[in-house]
This record gives sequence, C-alpha cells and structure tokens, in this order.
Amino acid sequence: MFSSLAKYYRIAFEDWADPRVENFLFMKSPFPVIAILVFYMYFVFKLGPKLMKNRRPFKINRILVIYNAIQIILCIWLLYRNATTVLWKHNLLCQPIDYSKSELGLTSVNMVWSYFMMKIIDLLDTVFFVLRKKYSQVTFLHVYHHAGMCLLGWMGTKYVAGGHGCLLGLINTTVHVIMYFYYLLTAWDKKYKDNIWWKKHITQLQIVQFLVVTVHLMLVLFQPTCDYPRWIVYSLLPQNALMLILFSNFYIKAYIIKENRNPSNNVDRKTN
Repeated sequence: MFSSLAKYYRIAFEDWADPRVENFLFMKSPFPVIAILVFYMYFVFKLGPKLMKNRRPFKINRILVIYNAIQIILCIWLLYRNATTVLWKHNLLCQPIDYSKSELGLTSVNMVWSYFMMKIIDLLDTVFFVLRKKYSQVTFLHVYHHAGMCLLGWMGTKYVAGGHGCLLGLINTTVHVIMYFYYLLTAWDKKYKDNIWWKKHITQLQIVQFLVVTVHLMLVLFQPTCDYPRWIVYSLLPQNALMLILFSNFYIKAYIIKENRNPSNNVDRKTN
C-alpha cells in the first residue's frame, strides 16, 4: 500500500512537475503550502479569535499603510516585468507554455512563482482583520478565495508556469493595485472610507476580471490545435464561475439591495 502511494506521489509531484521549479521556495512538495494554509485556517477561525477574546482591537493603521504600500509596489513591479518581458510576446488566442530553459521560459517561471508568493502574502489581509476584531469581514468568500488562490498559484507554478494563464495574473494584479490603493487611503485617514466615490467600482472590476478570464480560458477549448494543457482550464473554469457567482451575490447585497438604506457600505476585502 505504502509503495503504491509513494509511486503515485512521485508521478504527481515529480514526474508531472516542471523540473525548473524544484528548488524554488515551497515548490519541492505540496506540504509547505498545505501547512501554511492549515495554520492560516487555524489562526483565522480558532487561535486568533481566542487570543483576541479579552483584548481590545489592535490599532495598526500605520502597519496597514506600510503593508498596502508594499502590496502596491509588488503588484506594479510584477505588472512591469510581465508587460516588458513576457506578455509583449503573448498570443491572446492561444499561448503554449515554454518549458525550455530559454530566457523567456525562465522569466515566465519566475513571474508565475512571484505571483504565487504574493498570494501567500495576501493571507495577511485576514490576519489583520482578526487582530482588529473585524470578524464580519472574515467571510466564506474572503477565506475561500485567499486560500484557493494560494493553491492555484502553487499548481500553476508547479505544472503550468507561463503560457495562456499569464493573462489571469496580469488582470488580477491590475485589480489589486487599485484595490490596495483604496485600502491604503482608508488606513491613512478614515474620512476616505465613506467619501471615495469609486469604492463600489472595485467590486465591479473584480466581477469583470472573472468574466474576462472565463472567456480567455474558454478560447483554448475551442481550438483543438492549441497546445495548452486542458486539464488546468477544466480546473480553473469551475473555480472562476464560483467566484463570479459569489462576488456578484456580494455586489447585489452590498450595493443594489442595501445602498439606499446604508450608502456607507464598505468594499469588503475579498480578493485576490
């Protein structure tokens, strides 16, 4: 039994994996990212609330300003690197993965891994909610999306680093620049929380990104000659559809049903 499990493990995580990422941080096996997500869940739902039970919410606005500024810088850096080294050679209709050790192939690998690492950093969004006792923000959508993006980021780096899926990272990172800029302003001064007219449009952007990514992924399925792994498309489409439904449901409740009754509804930090 154990020999069979070991055999399947080698096939799944060694034979099928991209050998170029074997020595990258957290990429040799799935256990590091699984451990991170298990601790994340434990802290968010058990340890964090327990530690904060008899404490006042932490006032960490300065930390949040620095954190959001760092997020913006990282996102802009990744966008620039993507746009200047990878995406200018990208075929929007069908872009196979370059598994070689060419300059472009290795750059793609590094960009996808960097995106994955940023998804790990994003988990701090939830940690800060817990430390400030903003438990209403720790929703199913928020936690599921953050954890799911970590797993998908790991899978993307391990097996399909580059190619058609790069556009997903570009769009998501663009949305994050705008989103974290909003959070930076609200952490800097509370007056911005209710006075920024475009805050609800952040959620609209999130919905649009899922629509665009869905169409972009489906292009692969309608091109029999497109040499991009279809298994990753079949894996991403249901996830993308679920996120589209969840974000649309949030938008309807927060901005269509309740807007007239409570125009000061906040944009919930529920993305990637």
